[in-house]
Amino acid sequence: MVLENRKLLAANFGPTIYMNQMHGDTVVVVDGLSNQPPNADALVTQQSGIALAVLVADCIPLLLWDDEHTSVGAIHVGRRGLVNGITEKTIGIMRAMGANQIHALLGPSICGRCYEVGQDIYQEVVGAIPYAESVTQRGSLALDLPRALIMQLQEWGIIVTPSTICTFEDPDFYSYRRDGVTGRQAGVIRL
Repeated sequence: MVLENRKLLAANFGPTIYMNQMHGDTVVVVDGLSNQPPNADALVTQQSGIALAVLVADCIPLLLWDDEHTSVGAIHVGRRGLVNGITEKTIGIMRAMGANQIHALLGPSICGRCYEVGQDIYQEVVGAIPYAESVTQRGSLALDLPRALIMQLQEWGIIVTPSTICTFEDPDFYSYRRDGVTGRQAGVIRL
């Protein structure tokens, strides 16, 4: 099924680069096609005709592009990536490539009402990024990663298009938190 879906993506978007996502802060600049997916949580390219893909099941698939079409980026933003600054690092690379007005599209991800966490994780993330502070509907500690990411992007002058879909609440989307074992959604972008 996965290989069939990847063939469909390639048929619609052209050759597609995927990542071995690590929940880290590694950004890889894609200069050409490769059979080996890089170990990274963000991809950036200036090459037209090459699609970049990010796979998620509750984390945020973040797609970036600029008005001048100088570069595009695909980022896997989970709590670790948010704290480690993967998005800011990727934007910095795109700006170094000549991007001025950058746009961001957040795909479906788990919302702040559903991303319940323990005290230690809550303190780690909220201590670094207070915008992530949230509580569940029951009043327990939670993280609102989409809100935190949107606030950061806006502070950096990025034009943001958010998603209103929570992967945990919507059965049409994969959610590792909801199901335990799951497939992945793909966010795809290309020049």
